[in-house]
Amino acid sequence: MKLSTLLTSAALALGVASGAYADAHEKTKVGFVFVGPVGDGGWTYEHNQGRLAVEKEFGDAVETVFVENVAEGPDSERVMTQMALDGADLIFTTSFGYMDPTINIAAKFPDVKFEHATGYKRADNVSTYSARFYEGRAIQGHIAGKMTKSNIIGYIGSFPIPEVIRGINSAYIHAKKVNPDVEFKIVWAYTWFDPAKEADAAKVLIEQGADVILQHTDSTAPQAAAQEAGNVITFGQASDMAQYAPSPRVSSIIDNWAPYYIARTKAVMDGTWESKDTWDGIGAGMVGIGEISDAVPADVKEEALALKASIADGSYHPFTGPLKKQDGSDFLAEGATADDGTLAGMNFYVEGIKGDIPK
Repeated sequence: MKLSTLLTSAALALGVASGAYADAHEKTKVGFVFVGPVGDGGWTYEHNQGRLAVEKEFGDAVETVFVENVAEGPDSERVMTQMALDGADLIFTTSFGYMDPTINIAAKFPDVKFEHATGYKRADNVSTYSARFYEGRAIQGHIAGKMTKSNIIGYIGSFPIPEVIRGINSAYIHAKKVNPDVEFKIVWAYTWFDPAKEADAAKVLIEQGADVILQHTDSTAPQAAAQEAGNVITFGQASDMAQYAPSPRVSSIIDNWAPYYIARTKAVMDGTWESKDTWDGIGAGMVGIGEISDAVPADVKEEALALKASIADGSYHPFTGPLKKQDGSDFLAEGATADDGTLAGMNFYVEGIKGDIPK
C-alpha cells in the first residue's frame, strides 16, 4: 500500500475517532441527587419521573445520572462533588436540606450549573425552584373539612420548615371555612421518608380520633395504615398513590417536574441558562390534583374542582384575609392576600391551630 494511502487511511480513522469523541464530549450530562429511593411512591419517585422525561425528550443528546437515598448534610456534598468531577453539566439537588451543600459545591465548580429544589439561596450558577404545594393543600382541606365525621383531621409533618407550615395552614384555613368545628392534630415525623415512622404517626393520629389523614412525608405507609384502620380517608402526597383509590386515598397532590427539567436542560444545551427562581403552581401545571374518587360526594367534588379552577386562573388566592395568626395578632386584612416573601418565610400557625411549631 502506498504511503499516501496509509496516511489517508490513518487520517480518516483519526477523524472518525475524533468525531466519536466530540459526539461523546458534546453530550449533555445531567445529574440528580435524591433524598429518598426512586421507588418511594412520592417525592423522589416524581423527581425521577422528571429525569426519565429528560431522557425521553433528548435521547442520545443527554446522559442522566442519579444517586438516591442521599442524606442531607456532608454526604450530599460528597455526592455533588463526584458528579461534578465526573463531568456533569447540570445538577439538580432535590431536597431543602441540600441548600447549603449546593451553594458550597457550586462555588468550587463555577462552570457547572446547579438547580436546588425548595430552597432560597442562589448564585451565578445556582437556580432555585419549587412548587406552590399550598394550593393543592387548600383543595385537600376543603374535601377533608366536608368529609370528616369526627371533626378531627390528622396531619403528618416532615420537618417544621416554611414549606410544610404553609401546607398545614392552607389545609386548615380551607377545612375551617366549610366546617367551623374542625380540629387539626399534627404529628412531626422528622423525616421525609421512613415508612415505619410514617405508619406510626398515622396510627397515633387515628387513635386520637382522626378520620382524615394528610401527610407531608413521602411513603405510602400512612395510606396503608388508614386502609387497615377502615373509615379513614387520605390524600396522596407528591405522587398520585392511586393504588389506594377510591378509598382511603380520595385525591392527591401530584408534583409535575418534567416540563421544568426539560426546559432547564435545554437551556444548558443551547447556552441560554441563567440563574433564577421559579415558583409555579396549579395554573402552570407544576402542581397537579389527582383524580377525586367517587368516595367523595358529588357536590363536594364539584366544589373542590371549582376551587381548583379559581386558584388556577388566579381569581382566588389560598391565603386571603381576613386571617389572624395563632397568637391572635393580625395577619391579613379583609381581601388582602399574602405576598410571596411572607409565604416563603412562613414560621407561624394561623389562628385556631393548637400546639407549638417545634424549633
